Amino acid sequence: MDLEHENRLTRVEERSKSNTHRLDKLEPIVEEIHTMSETLVEMASEMKHTNKNVEEIKDKVECMEQEPARKWKDSGKALFNAFLGAIGAAAAGGAIYLLANLK
Repeated sequence: MDLEHENRLTRVEERSKSNTHRLDKLEPIVEEIHTMSETLVEMASEMKHTNKNVEEIKDKVECMEQEPARKWKDSGKALFNAFLGAIGAAAAGGAIYLLANLK
C-alpha cells in the first residue's frame, strides 16, 4: 500500500507542478484582458462624448443650412411689402391729385 500511495502522491505533485506552470502562463494573459477591458470602458466613454459633439455639430449645420432659406423668405416678404407700399403710395398720390384738380 505504501508504494501505491507514493506513486499516487508523485502523480499529484507532478500534476500540481504542471498546473502551477499553466497558471503562471495564464496570469499575464488575464492581466492583459483586464487592461483591455479597462481600455474598452474608456473608449466607450470617449465614444459617447464624441457622439454628443457630433449631434451638436449636426444641429449647428442644420441651422446654417436653413439660414439662406430664411433670408430668401424675408427678402420675398420685403419685396412684397415694397410692392404694396408702392401701390398704396401711387393710389394715395392719385387720390391727392384728383382732389387737388377738383377745385
